Amino acid sequence: MTQPPRTALFLPASNPRAIEKARTLDADMVILDLEDAVAPDAKADARTASVAAVAQGFGDRLVAIRVNGVGTADHAADLKAVAGSAAGWVVLPKAEDADACAAVAAATNKPLLAMIETPRGVLAAPAIAAAAGVAGLIAGTNDLRAELCIPPSASRDSLSASLQVIVLAARAGGAWAIDGVFNALADAAGLDAECRAGRALGFDGKSLIHPNQIAVANVAFGPTKEEVEDARALVEAFAGGAERFRDRMIEAMHVAQARDLLARVTH
Repeated sequence: MTQPPRTALFLPASNPRAIEKARTLDADMVILDLEDAVAPDAKADARTASVAAVAQGFGDRLVAIRVNGVGTADHAADLKAVAGSAAGWVVLPKAEDADACAAVAAATNKPLLAMIETPRGVLAAPAIAAAAGVAGLIAGTNDLRAELCIPPSASRDSLSASLQVIVLAARAGGAWAIDGVFNALADAAGLDAECRAGRALGFDGKSLIHPNQIAVANVAFGPTKEEVEDARALVEAFAGGAERFRDRMIEAMHVAQARDLLARVTH
């Protein structure tokens, strides 16, 4: 499977200027949004625009389209449009049922990124991550905060249990794990801290809502020079079995981790 994105930028499919600018940005993935970012009376035009935008291309960036949720008026039309598009992935909001996720993946013939945004979604996350066609989980932290009745002033620690379930489910299902968005657009230090905390939890990357967040998140979710040097040395030194390397014990598992890290260097 393609290396997971360090950065996944949401942008309204109804905004041609944002779409054009995205073609110049250093985001690993662009997610064209047909759901929350688009007004109800603009959804049909946004759907058409998303297909046209993907056909025009975004260079070497991964491209996904977020459809409206299961049971909404635009869901069926969205699936039909995505199925006929050149998008590489489909994103489903408020995923709560593994069978529904598999059905969306099958209907669009695209790997699916399921947004875990509700308590039901968190509890169903292991089954969703293991469902046919599901390629990753995205933490929908804003909606999840609201659904859990967490006060706006509460720290991110209030979501720790849910975030850990999402990562555990993704790893058990062989899927990507993408962290939720950071709302404070001018707080680069806060974004950096949240990205590094997300990486420490095991997330592969960060979903974003503004271009000025891309550079910070790319660095935070990319390997450091020290990590790259250590991984290369470890792979070269390993002779098989359990052995000592730089005053620590390593075995085949650590070599696999090092190779995974090195694979992201060429991301």
